[in-house]
Amino acid sequence: MNNQLKMFLKGRKILFATVPADGHINPLTGLAKFLQEEAECDVRWYTASIYEQKMNRLGIPHYPFAKAREITGENLLEALPERELITDPIKKINFDMIHIFGERGPEYYQEIKDIYENFPFEIMVADNLFTGIPFVKNLMNIPVIAIGIIPLIERSADVAPYGSGLYPPTTIEECENNAKMYASFGEMMQESTHVFDTILAAHGLEAPEGGIGDKLLQTSDAYLQIGVPSFEYPRQNLGKNIQFIGALMPYLKKTGSATWADERLNTYKEVILVTQGTVERDINKLIVPTLDAFAGSNILVVATTGGNGTAELRERFNAPNLIIEDYIPFQDIMPYSDVFVTNGGYSGTLLGIQHQLPVVAAGIHEGKNEVCARIGYFEYGINLQTDTPTADAIRTAVEEVLNNDKYRKNVSKLLEDFKSYPSETLCAEAIAKLLYTKSSNSQKSAVLN
Repeated sequence: MNNQLKMFLKGRKILFATVPADGHINPLTGLAKFLQEEAECDVRWYTASIYEQKMNRLGIPHYPFAKAREITGENLLEALPERELITDPIKKINFDMIHIFGERGPEYYQEIKDIYENFPFEIMVADNLFTGIPFVKNLMNIPVIAIGIIPLIERSADVAPYGSGLYPPTTIEECENNAKMYASFGEMMQESTHVFDTILAAHGLEAPEGGIGDKLLQTSDAYLQIGVPSFEYPRQNLGKNIQFIGALMPYLKKTGSATWADERLNTYKEVILVTQGTVERDINKLIVPTLDAFAGSNILVVATTGGNGTAELRERFNAPNLIIEDYIPFQDIMPYSDVFVTNGGYSGTLLGIQHQLPVVAAGIHEGKNEVCARIGYFEYGINLQTDTPTADAIRTAVEEVLNNDKYRKNVSKLLEDFKSYPSETLCAEAIAKLLYTKSSNSQKSAVLN
């Protein structure tokens, strides 16, 4: 960061506001610490109370939810038990968009207004699905930056509707099919779209076109997309507020040494890392078939469960080539790994790329099919196009990735693209630009009045 940018940002009050989920919070922690330590900004964070200890460890003042309903990965089953009964993917996505996202917007707004009384922040940085965005921007007249923590959701004639998991069209027929899909997709998402439109209208706010994600994208003053063009489908027309920022990584405190180790990492020639993230609790979807596929083989499998069924798995799979842990810091295990088996979490996938890991991807829900599709489309690995792969399918895909060097070469090239984007600095520049624009407009308004 150059001195001029640092001087402009020093002391600026910035509120981070996020949906209470690891995948929405972790990618922004590196930026928050960069602004706090490098730019000397006054950074504070609004999210659920369960993240109080995390914020304390980060050294960032925390405003917990008080009025807003806390729906998190930890209490999802208890907070929304009816969700587990929904098997239709479209109905489940509508349900999530309404109850986890849409209905929370006004609650966020009421609390953020209270926060502003004691902390008159100048700009808000939010994850791209934080539904307080239109309220803060339009009712509080405060600039908002949205960070795209998932692959780009913008509607375009060059891509299929987000959530379909389809590759870009290559024929006129496929283009026509995509147009039909957008029409039917609008109908399928009509329930959640209507609910959020009604919420916005009740507060005197206009609703941009599209689903909730589209509305938040269009509303944001700047939409900073995590990723690079070479990990995103080509589009002829990109929204004017959209900018790629590379791999915005979670904050990692430098300890100087690994916090986890196992001597078996040095005794096996090939190592597979498998994880389902922290939200997916059904270990039978990916972890169990991966362990089944390689138990007793000459390949070391390291599985991280997120605390779901660890003891059960250890009892069931006790082969010497299997390591099963609740949690392992990725920076401790990825340098030893040769293949990353994942259900398509975006942040985890990007971390894998940072360690040049080709991927075997198997995920459908929560938009993970879009991450998996990009992995397959650009040949950064293999997309199994299911969230319940068989042990045979996983074994075949892993062997293909291990034996075909094109995947590792493609990932290595992608990593070079990521390195050309100074993520935190690009974000800092975008923040400074919005603050400068707002200040200039305020001065002009004062002169005119």
